[in-house]
Amino acid sequence: MTKAPAAEELTGVAGWAVGLMESLGGPGAALVVGLDNLFPPLPSELVLPLAGFAAGRGTFGLGSALFWTTFGSVAGAVVGYLLGRRLGHDRTRRLVSRLPLVDARDFDRTAAWFARHGGKAVFLGRMIPLFRSFVSVPAGVERMPFGRFLLFTTAGSLVWNTAFVGAGYLLGEHWHRVEGYASIFQYVVFAAIAAGAGVFVVRRIRARRPG
Repeated sequence: MTKAPAAEELTGVAGWAVGLMESLGGPGAALVVGLDNLFPPLPSELVLPLAGFAAGRGTFGLGSALFWTTFGSVAGAVVGYLLGRRLGHDRTRRLVSRLPLVDARDFDRTAAWFARHGGKAVFLGRMIPLFRSFVSVPAGVERMPFGRFLLFTTAGSLVWNTAFVGAGYLLGEHWHRVEGYASIFQYVVFAAIAAGAGVFVVRRIRARRPG
């Protein structure tokens, strides 16, 4: 069995993240996780177990790791929410309607669905790869009450962060195993998205063919 590298041997994103956490402590973990919300290529499935690993090494306590990573998640989500509010419903509708194979009615249906299920969408969206980085934007576009947005965002982020930070804390230098299992889940999500997009495109092309 190959042993995972110690913190001193970590390179790339992992080494940078652990180094930042060890330099800044909890706020460093918040910064790394906040960036995950703004830049999806920096995956929480990698960052959060590293925060647990750093907590296990005594960089900060487990409770502190959960607090700061959740704080970072919420802070990053608020940026997306404010961006959505800045764009607004009408401007976003015009932008979306210019996309190929998409018309304004698609946006209207999505907006109506979000108005009915926005709380659940934000809560569950915080636990779905890729969506977690973008679900805050439609919440801002549809002007979900900020207090309600914070509540569901914090709750969803805390569940997700507890699972991954806790796993990294318990696994220690074998934290990388978490990423492997998370990647499987991520591939399933991406496959479902691709299948749904494929069905949407086929139906829209058929609908636009002359009868």
